[in-house]
Amino acid sequence: MAIRLSKTFILRKLHQLSGIVPLGLFILEHFYTNSKALKGAEHFNSAVADLQAIPYIVLVETAGIFIPLIYHAVYGMVITVEARPNNLAYPYPRNWFYLVQRITGVILFFFIAFHVLNFRFGMIPGLNDVSVAHAPDRAFEIVSREFRMVPIFIVYVIGITATVWHLANGIWLFLVDWGITIGERAQRLAGYACIGFGAVLLLVGLNAMVAFVRDGGLIGVIK
Repeated sequence: MAIRLSKTFILRKLHQLSGIVPLGLFILEHFYTNSKALKGAEHFNSAVADLQAIPYIVLVETAGIFIPLIYHAVYGMVITVEARPNNLAYPYPRNWFYLVQRITGVILFFFIAFHVLNFRFGMIPGLNDVSVAHAPDRAFEIVSREFRMVPIFIVYVIGITATVWHLANGIWLFLVDWGITIGERAQRLAGYACIGFGAVLLLVGLNAMVAFVRDGGLIGVIK
């Protein structure tokens, strides 16, 4: 007997899948590339130049990043609009986690739009007249100049934190909804693993960010 899947079911599964592959993998790569700033401007500029030298880079970005990103962002907003929070009636931790997931999704909708238009295309008036992608030899200088602006720095701290939460909690939701972690104990252990993953990723992201305005990033502060 054939199983008929509803349109909403398929769209939600595609939404979850796009958040892990390719977007989740892209975030990891993005944080890794940004971490090159820890070794100085030359290393970061070289990493940006290597990425821009990928054959058919526009096609790769469009098919592998922008299309999945637009779908994930737009359908995520649809889910948020349709959501009916019941946290006051059922104040369970996972209920609050889901609410924060929706809130961070809204934050990321605007943050990622700003980030892409700014550093990828250089289209934010008053910030840069050239994008990082179009001037790899000046990439570190462009990012560093912006991060020295307190409002921009704060925006990126919020954006990076929202990104990490959305990804880490999204991985847990994916594991549960796709039947990979079955049972209360497995889901609880997966939750702890995702929290640990998120904490490490947040440190990596903020450390890379600080490296653009302070040699060595946060490492020197920790020491």
